[in-house]
Amino acid sequence: MSSSSRPDFAKLAAAKRAFASFDSDLVGPVPTIAITPVADGRPGAFEDNAEKTWRMAEKVYDLVTENVCLPDGRPVRVVVAPEIVYGARSGAIAQAAFAKECVVANIWVARSWCYSDELMSVCQGLGSSEWQQAAWGLNQTDRPGAVWLKAFCAAMDEKKRPIFSIYSPDLEDENQPLNAFVSERLLRFARCAAAVGWIRGKNYLGIGGVSMGIIGSDLRRNQLLQTFGMGSASFDMSGLDTRINAGFYDEAEVEKAFQWMKASFKFDYGKGKRPLPPDELLRQCCRLAVMVKDLMRGNPALAKRNVEWAQGYNAAGAGTQGQRQWTDGHPNFDVAESLLNSMFDWNGYRPAMPVATENDSKNGVGMIVANALSGGMSQLFADIRTNWTPASIKKASGKNVEKICPRGIIDKRNSGAGALEYGIDLYKICGLPRSTPVQQVVAKYRANPKLQQKAIAAMMKATRYMAAALTYFPGDGLSSHYRSPGGLPMTAYRYNMVGDQFTCSVVEGETVELPEDVANLISKLTDATWPETYWTPYGMTSFEYMDKIGPNHDANSLGLIGADLLTFNAMLRIPVDMHNVPADQVFRPTMWNRFGGDDFRACEYLGPVYG
Repeated sequence: MSSSSRPDFAKLAAAKRAFASFDSDLVGPVPTIAITPVADGRPGAFEDNAEKTWRMAEKVYDLVTENVCLPDGRPVRVVVAPEIVYGARSGAIAQAAFAKECVVANIWVARSWCYSDELMSVCQGLGSSEWQQAAWGLNQTDRPGAVWLKAFCAAMDEKKRPIFSIYSPDLEDENQPLNAFVSERLLRFARCAAAVGWIRGKNYLGIGGVSMGIIGSDLRRNQLLQTFGMGSASFDMSGLDTRINAGFYDEAEVEKAFQWMKASFKFDYGKGKRPLPPDELLRQCCRLAVMVKDLMRGNPALAKRNVEWAQGYNAAGAGTQGQRQWTDGHPNFDVAESLLNSMFDWNGYRPAMPVATENDSKNGVGMIVANALSGGMSQLFADIRTNWTPASIKKASGKNVEKICPRGIIDKRNSGAGALEYGIDLYKICGLPRSTPVQQVVAKYRANPKLQQKAIAAMMKATRYMAAALTYFPGDGLSSHYRSPGGLPMTAYRYNMVGDQFTCSVVEGETVELPEDVANLISKLTDATWPETYWTPYGMTSFEYMDKIGPNHDANSLGLIGADLLTFNAMLRIPVDMHNVPADQVFRPTMWNRFGGDDFRACEYLGPVYG
């Protein structure tokens, strides 16, 4: 090693630690997707294919860079092999280049035959075993891209290297843009691979422990690490008391949040004697919101007082135990969770920060995943509260709602922590049809401050913060109350644990708008102070959903992201235990076909990516 590259250890030893700045409030590399063009290396054949092979790579590059981003809006990075790979040495050159670029996934592209095993450097190890792999072979009669694709995927299967095969059902015209099928598959792969890479190395922060014996609150550290590549951290709730008593929080930020809340929302502080007067209650709720945000992402404003405490936990998501050890004597976390889960707070628009109620880490990690797959859309944590059939609604209300919800509804609500975007119609505000992919909705919303202002104003109008039910929360609290509009496409999902095995449930559906008197009746029978979302699944009854879903919580994303969730879980070898995604949208590695399409057998055979 030369002396110029040797660190100055004396200087490092003398330096004082500080709160290091980063280009994002979450520290970590930007996931990078590689594109590897390949061609037949024989003289003449190579030259005949080179220009059009590069055009294929260019189309993939433009598609991914223009459409795939991280949850905070930053575009995913895309790099291209320095030269077309046609043999062992050119493959090694690509490997060396990609190893320096934080590559998490690789997309191979070919229009013609090439030596798919011996000369593709798979046997030499092009790509870490953790990289996600896809291959697009051109479907055109004059050049057998499909022949290469099948041979290559067979080689990958034999090497136990899962690969996603992209092949158009129709002949492709190289002089035209990518067709819809190929584009959709490329984007699904890129979105899911970017999410896998983005999540890796981030933390889940459990604030507190197990809430009221709920097994979902049990933080399974080894499984999070081996399955998702995530770290985990625990912060005992006594630490919140310590920080409150010591005044270790950003007082200016708390005051800003308090004044903004008072000026922005309607409040109902309840009747009779309450544990705290209104202003003190609201201020304490704002204090908790600021503190949870600081614990997740850190706060440089606190570094002068205690640089260690100021760092936070670099958490992509978190959960708050709340009940009962905290809420028996303190205000609940509903204000903190409803605001952090949303895409705005007292400082205006910002990326959502998923926080799970009752520290349900299995739901929480799902919210992190879906937030990434949806392009940054906020996620709705909910109790799977009650199944209502049309018959039971008619018996209770006298109203026939058979035409509105023939399959029945699930009453999804929790104590008031739901993201506020679910009280409005974001499609309508963005001027987009409800068939628009949610990633496009979020992209338009993120890029337009006027739309953000319009949506935030609508959320403020739709939401009333209401006094917590003292039966549940003796320490008081404020619940966000709204009613979700009907007809919104919404995907429900849930990660489960069976022993040490993660599984996932994915069910697409839509929200339902009940007649007001019917909705009011249902609301009063549960808790009228809580946010309410009535939802019906596609292709099954609400009872079938209630009967088959695992625990008492699920999480939900605006938009139909079920196919992305299936692809993402296949990448991390997590079997999906139930889903209603149409068969033509299911996109998994070719190796799954060798197991008869059995998701459980394929995942068990391969084992976890990080295990």
